[in-house]
Amino acid sequence: MIMAQAVEGVPPVTGGDDLAALLSPGLRALTWPDGSTGMVEGDVVVVASKVVAKAERRLVAARTREELEQVIAGQTVRVVAERVRPDGSTLRIVENPQGLVLAAAGVDTSDVPLGTALLLPEDPDASARALRRGLDARLGVRPGVVVTDTVGRPWREGVTDIAIGAAGIRTLQDHRGRRDGYGRELRMTVIAAADEIAAAAELVKGKADGRPVAVVRGLGHLVTREDGEGARVLARRSEDDLFREGSAEAYARGLADGRG
Repeated sequence: MIMAQAVEGVPPVTGGDDLAALLSPGLRALTWPDGSTGMVEGDVVVVASKVVAKAERRLVAARTREELEQVIAGQTVRVVAERVRPDGSTLRIVENPQGLVLAAAGVDTSDVPLGTALLLPEDPDASARALRRGLDARLGVRPGVVVTDTVGRPWREGVTDIAIGAAGIRTLQDHRGRRDGYGRELRMTVIAAADEIAAAAELVKGKADGRPVAVVRGLGHLVTREDGEGARVLARRSEDDLFREGSAEAYARGLADGRG
């Protein structure tokens, strides 16, 4: 059985905080339906990137729209698409230094002091590894760790959480070579397991409710002793991206037409 439970009582996080120390009391206090408490081997701790970024001092000044645009530009490796909103601001979908394609490069101005913006963790996989070590030292359990961010998706309404950092998790489940129910060989099926864990955890945690952390239990087969490759492998390589050329052409056409 797969279960997910939010961690209660996570205090506000500020720059320089030891995230493992802050989370450990809430993780110890977890109570599960079978009567067990705390953490066990095979559990996965899922943490919103915002609390990780705050602890890592990723808060920057953004007092005006112009300053915010400069912050976003500084986190932009490639512009994928952009559109001018009715209020004159520009919505940009870009690739950021972490290799993620996100609106505004993942720069966040919600739940931060007025006049500031929050960047994503500089290296989310390294953040996940550090948190995993810290939790192991405090709890005596070496859980899988997933760092998440909320994204929109092409052709789909609404947003969902994905894994942007991971440690101790098989982020991809490769089913190629297996047989389906009719004996046909699977040739394309690779499951984004870390993204599915991120989305499952988001069902019980909540940004507006002050619950940025959850634990998912029942996926021990995906948890590894080694930290593994992390979530970076989930970003599709440019040579395999069928949409990159089309978006590049559309952006160039917009510039030529004076819309860029």
